[in-house]
Amino acid sequence: MYVVTGGSGHTGRVVAERLLAKQKSVRLIGRSAERLEPLTHQGAEAFISDLTDERSLADAFVGAEAAYVMLPPNPETKDYRAFQDRTSDVLAAAIRKTGVKHVVSLSSVGADKPAGTGPVAGLYYLEQALNQIPGLHTLHLRAGYFMENTLQQIGIIKAMGVVAGPLRAELELPMIATRDIGEFAAEELLRLNFVGHQTRELLGARNISMAEVASIIGTAIGRPQLSYKQLPDDQIREALVQTGLSTDVAALILEMAQALNTGHMVALEMRSRENTTPTSYEQFVREVFVPQFRGKPAAV
Repeated sequence: MYVVTGGSGHTGRVVAERLLAKQKSVRLIGRSAERLEPLTHQGAEAFISDLTDERSLADAFVGAEAAYVMLPPNPETKDYRAFQDRTSDVLAAAIRKTGVKHVVSLSSVGADKPAGTGPVAGLYYLEQALNQIPGLHTLHLRAGYFMENTLQQIGIIKAMGVVAGPLRAELELPMIATRDIGEFAAEELLRLNFVGHQTRELLGARNISMAEVASIIGTAIGRPQLSYKQLPDDQIREALVQTGLSTDVAALILEMAQALNTGHMVALEMRSRENTTPTSYEQFVREVFVPQFRGKPAAV
């Protein structure tokens, strides 16, 4: 039996679907039974619990052969790093207590550093917490910049007529579609041939800059002159808070952007067949971004 956290999210949903398609038993941990319904209708078991609830979470891992774990977002918290570390500690305690043997975790490029990377520092802590469990085999998937992050540009384009954010226009980043992360994680869980404590970077189809993001989006939505504008931190912070993020979360996002801009946070692996994933940004824009921009259901 497999335990999957974040079953209603971008990566956990794909992991669960692939495992279920292979007739595997899957237990989903989530805070909302309603959000897990699409997967329970496919045969998954729902376990309703907050990931910081130490008493109930241990029960969720009883009988599990392996698990997919991730840290959930908490955009309104006043101390996101404390929330991340608390969640990591509770997850690690539950896995240790129940004797799970294999865990695939969702991590990030930059998780090799303990500080100065915004929310990614919490993934460093998660990796270390899991690696300290005796007898546990871990595979930490250090993913690149999510293509889904650029969906936030829909409102910006409609309001300002440009793509905008804190990153340098020409900074090339490994961008990845979250569905590719889920597919990779599911395959590793099905094989369960990783031993010890391993990391694997997942770098998307290619590196891409925000200037190129603007060009690809512009072509796809019929605005070929669409450009990217780097905005000052104060303006970004104000905009993030207006969308409902706490000032703490907004500050962490800006710290991560600074880490990317300066090269403090960077992929360590050379690009290879093993860490390159199939979905191109052009495909993502065509199948996901454009339908959402036009207010229609996505193609995937």
